[in-house]
Amino acid sequence: VQLQASGGGLVQPGGSLRLSCAASGSIFRINVMGWYRQAPGKQRELVATFTTGGSTVYADSVKGRFTISRDNAVNTVYLQMNSLTPEDTAVYYCNAEKWSDYVFIATYWGQGTQVTVSS
Repeated sequence: VQLQASGGGLVQPGGSLRLSCAASGSIFRINVMGWYRQAPGKQRELVATFTTGGSTVYADSVKGRFTISRDNAVNTVYLQMNSLTPEDTAVYYCNAEKWSDYVFIATYWGQGTQVTVSS
């Protein structure tokens, strides 16, 4: 499974960005896709994800500002980020997981895309 992330960049506080992550390869049984981020000196943390049941989970710090969505026709998940603050500055990683009958099989990571929020 290959995950190609794009859409990062430099944005001013209060601005918006949209990240995309396209999955390719052996994507059968991929039913969890989401986004994590890692700021300098900090651990990687969950930003938003679809669960195995199709619902969404958000970090408290992004609720009401970020929206995760997906287009199954093109195996792509998106992260719309609004009202960005400098605290959102991080490398954002796309994540995908394979599950079968509620049994975890494998996890995959994209290459990361830098998001910098600064004036």
